[in-house]
Amino acid sequence: MSRDKEQALAKAATLVDALPWLAHFHDKIVVVKYGGNAMTSPDLQSAFAEDVMFLRYAGLKPVIVHGGGPQITEHLKRLGIESEFRGGLRVTTPETVSIVRMVLTGQVNADIVNMLNDHGSFAIGLSGEDASLLTAQRRPAIVNGEEIDIGQVGDVVAVEPSAVHALIEAGRIPVIATVARGLDGLTYNVNADTAAAAIAVGLEAEKLIVLTDVEGLYADWPMSTEIVSQINTDDLAEMLPSLAAGMVPKMEACLRAVEGGVPRAHVLDGRLPHALLLEMFTSEGIGTMVVPGKEPA
Repeated sequence: MSRDKEQALAKAATLVDALPWLAHFHDKIVVVKYGGNAMTSPDLQSAFAEDVMFLRYAGLKPVIVHGGGPQITEHLKRLGIESEFRGGLRVTTPETVSIVRMVLTGQVNADIVNMLNDHGSFAIGLSGEDASLLTAQRRPAIVNGEEIDIGQVGDVVAVEPSAVHALIEAGRIPVIATVARGLDGLTYNVNADTAAAAIAVGLEAEKLIVLTDVEGLYADWPMSTEIVSQINTDDLAEMLPSLAAGMVPKMEACLRAVEGGVPRAHVLDGRLPHALLLEMFTSEGIGTMVVPGKEPA
């Protein structure tokens, strides 16, 4: 058999493997939290845009939620402002919240929209403040079991998804920057993982996917690099306090999403080209999948 024919057969086998997943996810909303290296590497940006457009053309309804931590840190650095993190969350003072909003909505959001539209003109940008999409209240960070005030950092307490649904029904791909209007009228920086979970619940999404810079949830980090391929919400809730600070918001987001009714949530390695397609349309999948808790006996 010629090499060309072998390659063609391999491609056909891949498409056949994808068929049941294409049928299952057709016309379903999938929320993707975009960040990490996948957002900063040009090659990974292109692969991500191709994946999102594949989802769109395959009949799925992708919604992209993004932060912009590296871009915010770089902008603050240029202004001589040091970034500080507590419990995995950025300390956001009244002086820096306007910079956070400017970078997320004026720079990062526009860049992602343009990147997606280079592959097909469907993406439209908005923020959590638009049409009261996200309403937040101040949240503390938890450090060594204690609550620490970290300024204008919010937790989502309400989602008004009508504007997002309107865009989806119009065939568009919403790209959402994670700043929100507070109950007190202030602007709040909302962790993108947390916001993605709330949006997934509010949209009654079929799946939440969180792209990160690790392969998934490690069973016993740093003693082991074994990846937990699947974990239920009960076990994850027990494990959460022992996780490294950077993983807490991501796994907490998956926990909140599934507890809120999203059937599955995933943490994927965004450093892997086409990670979205590998998870969505292959039997093996990648990363860590969070599923509902154990059924009562």
